[in-house]
Amino acid sequence: MNASRFLYRSRQFWLAISTRSSRQDVQLVTSILSDSQFELFQRMQRSEQTHSLVVLNELMNQGEDNADLLIAALLHDVGKTQAPIRLWERVLIVIVRAFCQDCVQKWGGNPETAMGWRRAFIVAEQHPIWGADLAAERGTSPLAVSLIARHQEQIPPEASSIEDNLLRTLQAVDDNN
Repeated sequence: MNASRFLYRSRQFWLAISTRSSRQDVQLVTSILSDSQFELFQRMQRSEQTHSLVVLNELMNQGEDNADLLIAALLHDVGKTQAPIRLWERVLIVIVRAFCQDCVQKWGGNPETAMGWRRAFIVAEQHPIWGADLAAERGTSPLAVSLIARHQEQIPPEASSIEDNLLRTLQAVDDNN
């Protein structure tokens, strides 16, 4: 891991454990999410809520106003509520990803074995589809559900649908935050 990436991850870590949501944050989130979607948002760990708010705010600062994109920004990590991971597991995922992305995908590919040392990798790989299922159960639009499900997917360069372009936008901001 290069020095700039290490500094970025360190900053991300400290923001995640020290930031609290303000009243304005809650008002913004409730203006975007339905009551049942907001219940999902509240299930997320504080660090995940903070990350989602940062993603949302950056998208809005870029002038993005697509409702499905904003909902996906807030709920893209909600699948992690199905099997919350501890801080040391998050660090492990980041380190392994830096050196062996294929290992994370391989170890996280079989959700039926979500126990033991592979558990964190399974959450890392499976949370998009878990989150999409949770969002769909709450009446979230098909486009927002798809953005949540696909937020870690590699998009072919030639893909140019509206959904693919929204997904690229979400991924770029998510990856930087």
